Amino acid sequence: MNQTQVSLCATQKTLILSLKTQTLPHGLVPKRLNTTNKISFHHNVTLTVTLTVGSPPQSVTMVLDTGSELSWLHCKKTQNFNSIFNPLSSKSYSPTPCSSPVCRTRTRTLPIPASCDQNKLCHATVSYADASSMEGNLASETFYIGNSARPGTVFGCMDTGFSSNSDEDSKTTGLMGLNRGSLSFITQMGFPKFSYCISGRDSSGVLLFGEASFSWLQPLNYTPLIQITDPLPYFDRVAYTVQLEGIKVSEKVLPLPKSVFVPDHTGAGQTMVDSGTQFTFLLGPVYTALKNEYMQQTKGILTLLNDPNFVFQGAMDLCYLVPLNRPILPQLPKVSLMFRGAEMVVSGERLMYRVPGMVRGGNSVYCFTFGNSDLLGTEAFVIGHHHQQNLWIEFDLVKSRVGLAEVRCDLAGQKLGLGV
Repeated sequence: MNQTQVSLCATQKTLILSLKTQTLPHGLVPKRLNTTNKISFHHNVTLTVTLTVGSPPQSVTMVLDTGSELSWLHCKKTQNFNSIFNPLSSKSYSPTPCSSPVCRTRTRTLPIPASCDQNKLCHATVSYADASSMEGNLASETFYIGNSARPGTVFGCMDTGFSSNSDEDSKTTGLMGLNRGSLSFITQMGFPKFSYCISGRDSSGVLLFGEASFSWLQPLNYTPLIQITDPLPYFDRVAYTVQLEGIKVSEKVLPLPKSVFVPDHTGAGQTMVDSGTQFTFLLGPVYTALKNEYMQQTKGILTLLNDPNFVFQGAMDLCYLVPLNRPILPQLPKVSLMFRGAEMVVSGERLMYRVPGMVRGGNSVYCFTFGNSDLLGTEAFVIGHHHQQNLWIEFDLVKSRVGLAEVRCDLAGQKLGLGV
């Protein structure tokens, strides 16, 4: 992994960090300030960013996750967790007691409530859709973004846990939670908005905290965040929830009523923009309609795998055979996700993912990059980062909206002086 490069804009209103990508064997399902912060990241399977934490500073690599609240670091070295943060080596590390207001009130939006351990310290647990889970203590520490020190940042210092992907754990130190909860990294930093841009070409990108005012960035199309006041069992109130209104294959709109995209009385069926998930997952009836139309429009263009026993990553069952001697995929029908006020067009290579190491009779196996949420046991539509490539995506916390604009993200990184 390349070292993170950081540069400040001339206006000093934005901090930009270079995002670098972790290439892993398989994916996971998984106060206002006057400075702007930008960081560089990696993607492909997980988006990662490198920061320094503690006094003296220790380098950590964190997975970027807009679907989570609590940021956390591995704090105990084990066979799987090679990259850790050592709290004993930091003079600024401070564990959070149970009696603290942070433990008693600010943990309320965490999916698993905080508890009190035998040492009267605030105990935190996180778990994910791929069955990974981590436990440890809440603590505060100094995080550095570029040259900017952020003392008192609350995070989880995790010492036990189970992971379904030991390859990832050998390469990352933890996770940066960026949803709208009170303990998320972006909320604690106090920025009114943040953006990222993921390159589809070279596994690089940009993470930007603050205002993105660049002459080369075209105006963004905004879609409002959907918010509810009453708690519902299946609705994540601190996620970046937008309203999906329809899906097109080429120019044909799927014949589905808009009601299938609206959350029901339990909150099931929200549409979340999630950088911590690789692919995009749709609830069963919508996925089936998309799959059938895509099969219809690719007849004579692609050869179906026709193996009912093969489901990629447990939720992606539309797969094709592509001859090994074929250097590029044929022209494919694009898929457009239609949101209220904005549209996300998925085309070309982003529509297909080559299953690593899988060969069938002189053919590679490629799978359609939309999956069935029902097969994952997820009661939501999830827009993953694979379909966010070459889009400038802005999360505006003040105006409660998400903005989209098409852009070459590898060139954006160069324009911002990150050398990505």
